[in-house]
Amino acid sequence: MNTFKIFRFFSFLCLVILFSSCCTKQNAIVAHRGAWKKNNLPENSIAAFRHAIDLKLPGSEFDVWRTADDSLIINHDAHYNKLLIEETNYADLLKFKLSNGEKLPTLHEYIIEGKRNNKHTLLVCEIKPSEISKERGQKTALMAVEVIKKLKADKNTCYISFDYDILKAIRKVDSKTSLQYLEGNKSPKEVKADHINGVDYHYSVFKKHPEWINEAKENKIILNAWTVNEASDMDWIIDHKFNYITTNEPELLDERLKIKK
Repeated sequence: MNTFKIFRFFSFLCLVILFSSCCTKQNAIVAHRGAWKKNNLPENSIAAFRHAIDLKLPGSEFDVWRTADDSLIINHDAHYNKLLIEETNYADLLKFKLSNGEKLPTLHEYIIEGKRNNKHTLLVCEIKPSEISKERGQKTALMAVEVIKKLKADKNTCYISFDYDILKAIRKVDSKTSLQYLEGNKSPKEVKADHINGVDYHYSVFKKHPEWINEAKENKIILNAWTVNEASDMDWIIDHKFNYITTNEPELLDERLKIKK
């Protein structure tokens, strides 16, 4: 085996170890829609994603929609420039640039960027529930999984969604990928029974149900909290030793973690 092949083998091994140990991580930072806020970058832009990777953050979250002509694109809201994404062709969305001059990115472009010079950052792929039908949302999820597998990024991608049936649809076609539920209406034991790996709830849900924190840990369910932007809330989550903390303020969270050491 030549030097280059050895390097590639050990790089791959490091990624497998890194991304298969989700439950062993503690208070790992996930940039919500990329690391955008401090440098005033567009949310979910390639630039914000790249910045999160360059900061070597443990995770960066992004949102997937499917256009009327079946393009998988990255955007948080259901609308883009007042156009409903699911009822608009991608070419029509491309008429409007992001604030930094970028075009609206596709999932394919996003994943290619996520693989480039990245040995640290988990790709946290949120599949948005369809506003047209539940079946459409599930198809979007399966299309996204197919793209990510084709690009050989499935080992360092996890999937999250507010739609429980989307996660169950993904589980049917992939028995190993990491899935986390966002809605906050199921206990860790319930999600474990459906082979969902994690509860990724708004931090207020865990304050309302503190017993779910220990329940998750006892059942080896990933604990993630969103979107934690205030120092006091960060400190509460840090003290309770979550696996991941999703935030719009990764730099502030990093400071709080250093103080808490």
